[in-house]
Amino acid sequence: MFDLLIKNGAVIDGSGSPSFRASIIVQNETIEVYHGDPNSLEASRTIDAHGMVVCPGFIDVHSHAGLTILGEPNHDPKIRQGVTTELVGIDGISHAPFKSQEELHRAIWLDAGFNGYPPLPADWLTVAELLGKYDNNVAINIAFILGNAALRIWATGWNNRPATPSEIEEMKAVTKEAMEEGAWGISTGLDYPPGSFASTDELVEIAGVSAQYGGFYHTHTRASLRKLGLLEPWNEALDIGRRSGSPVHLTHYRQTAQGVGSHLDYLGLVENGRDEGLDVTFDCYSYPYSGTSLMMLVPNWTMDGGPERAIAAFKDPDDRTRMKREVDKEQFPATWLTNFKKSENQIYDGKSIIDIAEMRSQDPVDAMCDLLLDENLGIHIVSLGTNAHTLHAFISHPYGMIASDAILLGEYQNPRSYGCFPLVLAEYVRSEKHLRLPEAIRKMTSFPAQRLGLPDRGLLRDGFKADIVIFDPQEVKTHATKEDPRKYPVGIDYVIVNGNVVIDRGKNTGLLKGQALRRGRSSTPSTP
Repeated sequence: MFDLLIKNGAVIDGSGSPSFRASIIVQNETIEVYHGDPNSLEASRTIDAHGMVVCPGFIDVHSHAGLTILGEPNHDPKIRQGVTTELVGIDGISHAPFKSQEELHRAIWLDAGFNGYPPLPADWLTVAELLGKYDNNVAINIAFILGNAALRIWATGWNNRPATPSEIEEMKAVTKEAMEEGAWGISTGLDYPPGSFASTDELVEIAGVSAQYGGFYHTHTRASLRKLGLLEPWNEALDIGRRSGSPVHLTHYRQTAQGVGSHLDYLGLVENGRDEGLDVTFDCYSYPYSGTSLMMLVPNWTMDGGPERAIAAFKDPDDRTRMKREVDKEQFPATWLTNFKKSENQIYDGKSIIDIAEMRSQDPVDAMCDLLLDENLGIHIVSLGTNAHTLHAFISHPYGMIASDAILLGEYQNPRSYGCFPLVLAEYVRSEKHLRLPEAIRKMTSFPAQRLGLPDRGLLRDGFKADIVIFDPQEVKTHATKEDPRKYPVGIDYVIVNGNVVIDRGKNTGLLKGQALRRGRSSTPSTP
């Protein structure tokens, strides 16, 4: 008697190959692809997938849910999209390791508009302790990548200064320990202090340690380098890979706006890197909106010293005057704010900084500073940050994979957090035909598994873990929009995590069988 039998569906195994008819047997969290008559098999439960596609669970290599999922473990916005594994610790901001609870909580505070809060107090310090929080406590699997900000806080503190040789050696030792505890590589967010204070040489050193353990370099690049040339942020990333020997992954890679170079320049950089022999890949999301913390719009010097320095800067009249000279106000009209916790501020939810300033009869920078003080830095923003006319070229490119960059904060959050993956299936595949369905599924399953190095997920293969999605290819779609972003998709009827049916006929069963996936083990999950 098997645990679960899925029959009569069109199996798309994640490899990019065409669909085929087979049954999927699930037993003890693993799968067997069965090509015989399913009527001869007995199972505790049978799902008839007639008219539907059966494929591996989707793997999201850019998620900001590492903290929020601990407070909302059913994780409906993502599991209902078919996501069964997420990579957290992105953009240089991982929530382990730290020397003290004080430093951990300061890091959470500074990035509260980006990654939110877990149930407090956060009571871990090491990577191993954090990963243990996820095992059988959340709906999906969690993979962890080590953020370079945590390394700088550990070795150099919060200030903008070069790391000394001895501090770099300390970072390398911490990287080694994190990799041994299950991290999958190094991430950077080179626009976000204190990780942005790292030099190229420093990043080469830590990426080299990660690479020795089979890790990769996952990077939000340094936008300030654009003053040297359009592609210089990404050239720095490739140079880090070249010098460290690390694979390079360019995250949320796209043409940011019309007229900012050509999308062919961006894609050519990746193609030329591959031709050179570099292992370079990228991900992109399917909506044209970007999302981050409101702190992203203030100068980095306001955070030179940590969150307390930012609070002081927003209170100081001279610092505000300087900010008014330096802040890029061109972003204000197309940037809307969300994640207000105080009831008196919720009238501003979903409105632009310009609109809010008019409502408050204030200068826009003053309004921004006052709200950041009032909300203790925790404001999230969404804006138009992509050339929608060329996004399909990135979505369909063979070296690119799909990732949501989901930030589950606020009433007017980015619609990609609820609709990134089904939008690919509905629009880029079914309607506009930029991609064949098997190739789209490869970009959501085996390709991200390959990038991570997951040994037993991302494909429907005998002995692989039973992370499975069953969806109707004619009906799948998302209703999540800028105006109404918190809408679940339709047409994804079943989602199975580690052999457990979490989404059943479109309903969440409440099962919390997700695991932390630890690098360096022959199978996942596997505890140290």
